[in-house]
Amino acid sequence: VTGWGTPFTVFFNKTVKVENHARGGRSTRTFISENRWQPIASALKEGDYVFMQFGHNDEAKEPQYAARYTSPEDYRKNLIRFITETRAKNANPVLVTPVSRRKFSSEGKALETHIEYSGVVAELATEYKVPLIDLDTRSRALYESFGPENSKLLFNVSEPGANPQFPSGANDGTHFSEYGARLLAELVLDEMKKLNLDLMKRVVNQEAK
Repeated sequence: VTGWGTPFTVFFNKTVKVENHARGGRSTRTFISENRWQPIASALKEGDYVFMQFGHNDEAKEPQYAARYTSPEDYRKNLIRFITETRAKNANPVLVTPVSRRKFSSEGKALETHIEYSGVVAELATEYKVPLIDLDTRSRALYESFGPENSKLLFNVSEPGANPQFPSGANDGTHFSEYGARLLAELVLDEMKKLNLDLMKRVVNQEAK
């Protein structure tokens, strides 16, 4: 399985160093408690960009995920901390709504899976004047363009024996295949272009989607 941060590195020229600090299973709360945020904040330099995408694990209310669950109120406070500490170093925060899970209605419409938490991100973007990449909305449009069946190609979905990493098969509507991650990274780049971020001057191929 792959996140969009992995293929994201290939879009930029040698003047840009992409550091992907995403870790599976982390919420804003555990990212802080495991001391994953502080080293990032401490190392920031003027002009750096920090793309912040959380939500999947913050909203996990099932009993087995209690250690990572973060209420919308605390999620909001944690993101505000990330924004303010990034700006304190004269670096640039960019908020990214949580990418949608793969879930379709019986009519083939991609359903919203992060309503509450994506809403918090959008509110903060307005309140703190932070550039917003609405990957939740863009990813659902992508899934719909593929349809309920073909969208499985974007995810960690395989029949038993087809993928040596998952010999018993996989039906994972959250984590991406390498192909899916690449397409998601292209959506992020497209949104960056619309925002006219200064970072776009350092993209290898500005005609990339």
